[in-house]
Amino acid sequence: MATITESKVDMYLTANAKNFESFQINQIRERMLSMDESKWAMIQSIPLKEPQTALLLSIFLGSYGVDRFYLGHTGVGVGKLLTCGGLGIWTIIDWFSIQSAARTSNFEKIQPYLY
Repeated sequence: MATITESKVDMYLTANAKNFESFQINQIRERMLSMDESKWAMIQSIPLKEPQTALLLSIFLGSYGVDRFYLGHTGVGVGKLLTCGGLGIWTIIDWFSIQSAARTSNFEKIQPYLY
């Protein structure tokens, strides 16, 4: 049972660091270094959501819930769609929080493969 090399992990994290919160990077790195090589292909195939794309969708189409649909938060997306973004209030709040929500969503996607 071979473990993943440090260079592979560092290259992955360099390419994808923008998709995770800074405090999550060390935890991801530690778990990746201790996991089996057989999980490496699965980790690389996880589709991560771009926080910048989520922000742009939030700015231009946030009142329709498109930003939340993009992140896979269907229930919240429907809520925003039916209330026109919470009469605009919810939309404005998401302008400041959607990037963090995208990074948290990415971390939740990768976590099952790290353990």
